[in-house]
Amino acid sequence: CVGERHPQLAMMLMGWIVSIPVFCDSGFVILNPIRRAICRKIKGIRPVGMAVALSGGLYTAHVFIPPTPGPIAAAGSLGIADNLAAVILVGIAASIPALLAVYLFSLYIAKKNIPVTESSEENDADERDYDELVKSFGQLPSAASSFAPIVVPILLMALGSIASMAGMQGAIATGIKFLGTPIIALTVGLLFAVYLLCVTGKMKDFYHVTDETMKTVGPILFITAAGGVLGKVITAAGFVEFMKANADFLASVGIFFPFLISAILKTAQGSSTVAITTTAGIMGMFSDSASMMTALGLNSEMAALLTVMAIGAGAMTVSHANDSYFWVVTNFTGMDPQDGYRTQTMMTLIVGIVSMIAIFLASLVLL
Repeated sequence: CVGERHPQLAMMLMGWIVSIPVFCDSGFVILNPIRRAICRKIKGIRPVGMAVALSGGLYTAHVFIPPTPGPIAAAGSLGIADNLAAVILVGIAASIPALLAVYLFSLYIAKKNIPVTESSEENDADERDYDELVKSFGQLPSAASSFAPIVVPILLMALGSIASMAGMQGAIATGIKFLGTPIIALTVGLLFAVYLLCVTGKMKDFYHVTDETMKTVGPILFITAAGGVLGKVITAAGFVEFMKANADFLASVGIFFPFLISAILKTAQGSSTVAITTTAGIMGMFSDSASMMTALGLNSEMAALLTVMAIGAGAMTVSHANDSYFWVVTNFTGMDPQDGYRTQTMMTLIVGIVSMIAIFLASLVLL
């Protein structure tokens, strides 16, 4: 719908939507052939600009919007797991300034003369033009079937939240609240995804898809659990007590504190998910009087929602050589590491800071 005049915008939005249910690393690998096909179809497009747009769109949804593991784990640690619909909606809102920054940076970097050696990643499938690539996917589903696994769970959780806030009673209200429970809503999304396999004739690949998925999900579950445990270890070691002793200073830092902790962890060890889960574990539940959330004055549900976003913004800042996503983007784009710092690293730095500024401005109005 954005047309051939704005291919970077199309690529960014495509990445943003795909990364809501899919890890950004996998999303880039899946969408990269489409990016390359579009670059060949539309003359004059710089591959690096398209790669940055795709990478930024994927990364934004990855750190802000459930059901990716990081935001879900953060919501649980901060005590708002039952209001996942609100986390999704706030994550979508937080994505807007981030996506704007991604798009503007992609336009800027596209003007730079950054060489790529895409021939190093080419294969027979990638050599096909755009029309041939589309045909290779076989029977394509309708737009409604494609979006249902993502949109339906969000709508169910939103309806469940509305029913709870309105105090609705009766069998229908109970059914809505049940379907709006996050785990049930996500299961409904899974059933729509299975239906999608059926209508596209891909059920014969069901075992292969689930087998590959489990190989990916297993480490993610361990990372999520380990990040939460690490946060609890840091808390038990006296970190919170030390911070409470400096509560006057911390009160002035406010919502920037979780952003800074998450950014430090992200830069130091590379994984956004670990940075999010560890920082959320340090912050604790907003309703706990002994938690960092209370020490920082972030002891409301809205404050917890904005804190999840602040942690996500920090977990984007920055992607460099110790981040697997950095190497996925540079290798599949054909850039050398030095140019990866000029593009991927700089993009994540800018977008992380812009996102945090937007979250801070929102906190001035909402808190």
